[in-house]
Amino acid sequence: MDTCIGLPGKALIGQKINDFVFDTFNPVEGGFEKHTLKEYLDKGRWVIFFFYPADFTFVCPTELADLAEQHKKLQGLGVEVIAVSKDTKFAHLAWHRSEKLLEQVKFQMAADGTGCISRYFGVYDEEAGTAYRGTFIISPDAVMVGSEVNFYNVGRNAEELVRKLEANVYLLKNPAEACPARWTPGKKTLTPSEKLVGNVYDAVKNQ
Repeated sequence: MDTCIGLPGKALIGQKINDFVFDTFNPVEGGFEKHTLKEYLDKGRWVIFFFYPADFTFVCPTELADLAEQHKKLQGLGVEVIAVSKDTKFAHLAWHRSEKLLEQVKFQMAADGTGCISRYFGVYDEEAGTAYRGTFIISPDAVMVGSEVNFYNVGRNAEELVRKLEANVYLLKNPAEACPARWTPGKKTLTPSEKLVGNVYDAVKNQ
């Protein structure tokens, strides 16, 4: 099954994401695998697609190492992390073996050789032939609830990604509520209503 099958149009925030197939290098098993988005969603998992420009580059290994430090926390939230670049699964294997910063990377590394997946998520740079630094959060019901795209020269912060996941996991169970800026577990949430209009200060001042 081709990775582009089932990927018409473009992934949009707040909309359901189409299923697709992708090849990976699995650092834990040390081998190659084939997966679908649906297989993780059917298990009730959240999915993060973490696009980066290329293997054997400079900012990229620092990002993956930073993400690896937060991987256990994300797994505890029911999250499957999938790093994606246009490199082949063979390049992923070689890079993982040679770059010391990747020693703790245990999440799947997907190969997007045709750029199809990157195009679907809107992060493919046609001129450079690589993906921008895009992070996308997919809920267990296949809805894209988080989207962040950085240019090549700015790395991301995995701690903030964990915070976003904590908020989204909470809101999936409490859909009538909303999480204010810098919300972390245990802090007050907001319950939108006509009474809250113009009175948000009073609702959050004691956080």
